[in-house]
Amino acid sequence: MKIAMVGCGAVGSFYGAKLARSGLEVHFLLRSDYQAVLRDGIKVQSFEGDFQIHPQCARLPEEIGPCDLVLIALKTTADREYSRLLAPLLGENSVLATLQNGLGNEEKLHDLFPGQPVIGGLCFVCLNRVAPGVIVHLDHGQVVVGDFTPVRSDLGAEKLARLFRGAGVPASTTENLRLTRWEKLAWNIPFNGLGVASAAGLECVLRGSVPSGFHLRRCLTTDQLLAAPEWCSLVRELMVEVIGAARSLGLSIADGLADKLMDHTKTMGAYKASTVVDFERRNPLELESIFLEPLRRARSVGKEMPRLSALCKVLQELDNRQEAANPSTAASKMP
Repeated sequence: MKIAMVGCGAVGSFYGAKLARSGLEVHFLLRSDYQAVLRDGIKVQSFEGDFQIHPQCARLPEEIGPCDLVLIALKTTADREYSRLLAPLLGENSVLATLQNGLGNEEKLHDLFPGQPVIGGLCFVCLNRVAPGVIVHLDHGQVVVGDFTPVRSDLGAEKLARLFRGAGVPASTTENLRLTRWEKLAWNIPFNGLGVASAAGLECVLRGSVPSGFHLRRCLTTDQLLAAPEWCSLVRELMVEVIGAARSLGLSIADGLADKLMDHTKTMGAYKASTVVDFERRNPLELESIFLEPLRRARSVGKEMPRLSALCKVLQELDNRQEAANPSTAASKMP
């Protein structure tokens, strides 16, 4: 099997390295990290044990050519690049699998490449890319995958889960990909969103606006959000809103999910969620897929989400402020 890993930030590098270490043929499509990875490989510093691999590297998708499986771990802000990056990797029987956050990723891939099977994947993991080709794995690591389109080859979600398990990654399948995505949003929206918005302060988040000229503070990590009663209460309120929206859309989220997510977060320590890392690096935020699309889908069935609506306004203001201060980051959409 020939595999392409597109988007080699923290998630792509970590899972791609795991698959390559298991003996699979994995080609890494790299941009800014190309020289460092070509020279030093990918180094994973993990609580499970450190390891290093020297993968097959490419700067252009044409150098890789058609693959059996194309794993996509790009930031969703790079969606305008999909056609250019993915088309050269596709053959008649190629399968696309997205490991991206938020909603709408599978739909975009299916619309762009209607003839290709699409798998959705969710990564429940604490990772940070701390230097080119250097990944720190702090906690968790499970992958859940589900078929978005009917399987037309022997490579579907079940096979992909087996590949991950063979690489030492805890992996399972879901029969309800929509449900699983909303369950993950119940964590992503409060911790990614409030982690960034905390730079504006609690009052701004509650009000849904950031005054002009406001001096931003340091972003809060997950443990800090849980330790401060006001922020912890807001985390739970957002979780309850997301769960309520999912139920309004006909998805049966189990009681106790919020408590389960809070308990899992306590084991992460001082973790910076991916959106916080993007914000601190002055990269564009994944607003559409993680925050705005869930809000739109909730409103489409008459479900209001006042906390999420206010949070979205703050995040949009902060994102616009960073773009205005550093316009060059707007053109940099790939890890």
